[in-house]
Amino acid sequence: MLLTAILLWSLNLTVTRYILTHGFRPLAYASVRYGLATAVFALFTLVAERSLRIARRDLPVVVCAAVAVWVNQLAFVYALKETTASVVALVLGSTPIFAALFGLILQTERLSPRFWLGAVISFLGVALVAVDSGGELSGSLGGILLAIATALTWAVYSMAIVPLMGRYSPGRISAVVLGLAWIGIVLTGQGQTHDQDYGLGWQVWALLAFATLGPLVLTNFLWYRALHRIGPSRATLATNVQPFAAALFAVVLLSEGITAVQVAGGVCIAAGILVARRRPVLTAPRSE
Repeated sequence: MLLTAILLWSLNLTVTRYILTHGFRPLAYASVRYGLATAVFALFTLVAERSLRIARRDLPVVVCAAVAVWVNQLAFVYALKETTASVVALVLGSTPIFAALFGLILQTERLSPRFWLGAVISFLGVALVAVDSGGELSGSLGGILLAIATALTWAVYSMAIVPLMGRYSPGRISAVVLGLAWIGIVLTGQGQTHDQDYGLGWQVWALLAFATLGPLVLTNFLWYRALHRIGPSRATLATNVQPFAAALFAVVLLSEGITAVQVAGGVCIAAGILVARRRPVLTAPRSE
């Protein structure tokens, strides 16, 4: 289950990059995809639990999480529009470091000197990935900055839902949080959604269905079941493979170029996380 989730997340970057370069405008794509995902999560949860109710005391946390997802999706689609999927994949490997830093801010983490060494190594890796940002292969610096924003906002979301995970099912959290985020996405992207040409061919729509039902819906349930079966330490350690798998998919399927410096940056990001890890820093299933 864990490996299936990791492969689906990894493949999603390549699929989304393909969709955005074959006619779908970024915010129109996000609006359609999140609308479909919200409907699936809501239907599943209502059938299984007969309720989407969230206690009033948890509403501020839910709203915070939804805002984080909303900003995350804006950054995600434009990062993949502006730069390559392989570069975005490597930068997203820094998400656990951001999650730990937010844990420090919220006083839920006590970070050792070993963590700070790992953080420096990881951020050095991000800098290496960005070294060739002006080149043809790696895309624009703006795209890399958006990828960093994607990692940062996903870390915020992951930390925000921690208190909710003990009280609600993954399906209920996803239905409510993603639904609120979808409203923000629709309002932001209403111009693109209205002007979008939807006659893009069955291949693009098939890939959009995959990007919704696979990396966004199915992985949610696989991730939490894997955590229950094998524990968070082994599960989160395995996710370090994801940036490299995603970059490999992009290079093979999209014929993207990736430089030795960028590979070295990805290695630094992963090495920094391994050095910094004292106990697992859980991140939520990705909804990119």
